[in-house]
Amino acid sequence: MMILSCVIAAAVGYLMGSINSAILTVRILKHEDVRQFGSGNAGLTNTLRCFGKLCALFTLIGDLAKGVIAVLVSQLLSGLLTGGTADLYLIGCIAGIFSIVGHVFPLYYGFKGGKGVLVGVSVFLVLDWRVFCVLIAIFALVLALSKYVSLASIIATACAPFATFAAQYFLPDIRHQTYSLPQILLHAGMICIMAVMIIWMHRSNIQRLRTGTERKFGEKKDKEDAS
Repeated sequence: MMILSCVIAAAVGYLMGSINSAILTVRILKHEDVRQFGSGNAGLTNTLRCFGKLCALFTLIGDLAKGVIAVLVSQLLSGLLTGGTADLYLIGCIAGIFSIVGHVFPLYYGFKGGKGVLVGVSVFLVLDWRVFCVLIAIFALVLALSKYVSLASIIATACAPFATFAAQYFLPDIRHQTYSLPQILLHAGMICIMAVMIIWMHRSNIQRLRTGTERKFGEKKDKEDAS
């Protein structure tokens, strides 16, 4: 049943992740395709730059919600299938990984989506709110200091596996959930997979950061965004 739970989590995560909030929001509110504007990236930053705050707000809510829903539904189904004996954190990680895959390569939109940052961070709202708060704080600090959305996204993402390990190893959560060291390492390893996927999708941003051509937050000239 655990194998079946993992397969279901992967399927739920991918199908939910494939629902692209930026594409839907811009199409409904502006009757346009966000992929035809700005950087061509179907993510939050490009939506904000090209279509304004209202479209960006709905994109933000949608991207956060689909990651949360994917994890919750997967964990609920796994709990029912296994009688509550499954490692629900692991199930949530699988759902999160495939939510990112779906966001980056959406089934419904020709496999051309965004970069997965919001979806990746949203899963921590369910998995561990402490890690979520840490990642948001790191993102906000780096963005405030550097003005680069891409750099803030990359650094916060890179910190996710370490924050996960520290939270589970040193601090039991409010439910007093404790894990063995092998479980903690497995969980951190799964989060590492998520992090590598997101950072890989920012490889063009990394190149522009190295050459000094990456656009800072608030600048008007069109370049590829990092959402």
